[in-house]
Parts: sequence; C-alpha cells; structure tokens
Amino acid sequence: MKRKKLNQQFENVLKSARRLADLESATAIIVLADVAFNFKTMKKMLRGIRLIVAAEEPHVQEAVKADEISLISLEHEPQTRGTQVSQMLLEAIADELLQSGDVVVAVYSSYEKDSCDTISVIRLAEQLAKLTSRDLQRLETQVPLETLRIVVDLACEIGREGREGKSVGTLFVVGNHRKVMSLSQEQVHDPFRGYARSERLIRSPRVRESIKELAQIDGAFIISADGVVQAAGRHLRASADDIVLSKGLGSRHWASAEISKATDAIAVAVSESTGTVRVFQDGKVVLRIEPMNSNMKWTDFETEPPET
Repeated sequence: MKRKKLNQQFENVLKSARRLADLESATAIIVLADVAFNFKTMKKMLRGIRLIVAAEEPHVQEAVKADEISLISLEHEPQTRGTQVSQMLLEAIADELLQSGDVVVAVYSSYEKDSCDTISVIRLAEQLAKLTSRDLQRLETQVPLETLRIVVDLACEIGREGREGKSVGTLFVVGNHRKVMSLSQEQVHDPFRGYARSERLIRSPRVRESIKELAQIDGAFIISADGVVQAAGRHLRASADDIVLSKGLGSRHWASAEISKATDAIAVAVSESTGTVRVFQDGKVVLRIEPMNSNMKWTDFETEPPET
C-alpha cells in the first residue's frame, strides 16, 4: 500500500505534540488521519508515549492496522472537524483505549488533509460533559430535549452512584409510550400504577429519587415524551431483526436496541458492570457517556440562522 511521507511541517507538529504530552502527563497522542501515512515512522517519533490513530477512510484504516497501531474507526459521513474529534474521543473510551479521566493530546488538520497542523490538549472528564448536551440536540426525535436531559442525567447518576453501595443497571424508554407499552408486558408489580399524573412527573425531585430506589427491580421504565412515568418493571419484547451490537453488550442493551428500532423511541441503558450510559436510537448506539466523579453540567446556547 502506497504511503504518504511525513513532510517537515508534520514532523515539527508531532515533535511539539510529544513535548506537550510530557508537560501535561498525557496518556496518549491521538492523530486524526485523512491520508495513509507511514504510521510506523510516526510511532518511532513519539517513542515513549502511546499512539492512537483515528480514521474514517477504509484504506487509511487498513494502513493503521497493517502498521499495528491502535485504531479508532470513525463513521464515514459529512461532518465538521470538531464533530470528528468528539466522535473519536467517545469511540476511544467505548473501545477501552482511553479512560474517562485521561488527558490526551490530539493532532489533526484544520486546513489541508495531507498534513496535520493543529494540536489540542483534551481533558476527557471536562470534554465528555460538554459533548453530551450537544449530541442530544442532534438527535432527530419528537422527544423534547428537556425530557431527554432529565432522563440521561438520572441515568448518569444511577451509573455513577449505584444504590446502597452496589452497582445498578437499568433501562429507560422515552417517547411513543403507547406503542412501547404494546410491545412490553408487566414483569413485576408496577409501583407507579394508580398514581395521579402530577405524581409521576420526572421533573419532580421526589419522583427521580423514587426511580433511583426502584432501579434495582427488573424491567424497564417507560416514560412519555412529556416526562410522565407511564410504568416501571416492564419486560420489552420487540424484534431483534437487522440489529448489530458490539461484543460484550448484554440483554439490557439488546432490549434497548430492539425497542428503539421498533418504536422510534429513545432508549437509555445503564450498564451494571461499568456504569456506562448508552443512548439508543433506531436500533443503534448514538451516544455513550462514561461515569464521572463530578456531576454533569448542561450548557444552553443559542444559534442564529445565516444572513441571506
């Protein structure tokens, strides 16, 4: 396979990234590559610190594998460089190449793909909190962002804190609740049955605290788009046709993928073993959030349409 030679500018950038990694006690240097470089040469230049390469082009991915360098495979779709950097960080954590508390130095191109010209120091604990709100806003769903925020926040708290000193895994399904209910059945006695709507709103701190206590029971929480808990302890029974998940994901994650594919609802699964929160849409994982010691902070921002 033909490789692109590192030019002098790229070598200087890599040397600077190496020195910066030492100063910041970075875990790794991540290079976002658009071209099949000689990655073995790159690894030699960065000797003493781990090299990870992120790429979306298949021929670049093959070059990375051939040079036996850790690879982050990105989705091949039109997106900004900032979005690609965000995606590669999430994928690196999901693939256990990095931990949520690591510091990394990212090297990528902001102008021309044949050479990298930009260096960023990224503290993952801070970056992950910023990513979550922005990624939720990108979801094409009828579920209001505020409802999703509350549910994801709650899932993160359960994943991070557990209950009574024990790790807890659970599952939320948000939106299109009538169809979700038709594709599920009662697994345990529903603790929310018989309560007035005002006493089932997830905006209520008391309701959220009750959900934390009940997260230890089997089954899913069903929540309407307007933030009302419709049921708890439900066994989901949608079809698994045409669904592919990463190895190691268990029945809770399969159920999340299946119900999100069958109903257009959003499913939020908390892993009991790791505390990782995964958001499912249309049968796929669209967002991963690793447990953090500090609380997640949402940031609101407004945009204006371009001038015509």
